[in-house]
Amino acid sequence: MIKGIHHIAIKCADMAQFEKVIGFYKDILGMPVVRTWGEGDGVGMMLDTGAGVMEIFASGGDILGYGSVRHFALACDDVDGCIAAVRDAGFEITMEPTDIVIPAEVPYPARIAFCKGAAGEEIEFFCEK
Repeated sequence: MIKGIHHIAIKCADMAQFEKVIGFYKDILGMPVVRTWGEGDGVGMMLDTGAGVMEIFASGGDILGYGSVRHFALACDDVDGCIAAVRDAGFEITMEPTDIVIPAEVPYPARIAFCKGAAGEEIEFFCEK
């Protein structure tokens, strides 16, 4: 029934935060714009993640508290490069690049790192090895 994750949505508190979030994903991480819509507080944009879409709204209003979804992971080939770009742009790194092995039936090696995005979202950069 489920084919995959279609999109992740980020709702910004206001236009200033919207512009900062768009800059983070589009300019720093290089995600291309898929489509835009609206005007004023009704502005939205979709960015291509390579395996789905990130939808960003300007009119989220009050920011929700920390819920049960802890983070989302972006697949990448260069965890260290992503963290360097995020750090150079002044964003908080919450976990430096680290090699891990998930102890599954068949061990699952990866390189991961975490940062805080422009709306306070927790982002993992994930590279399968």
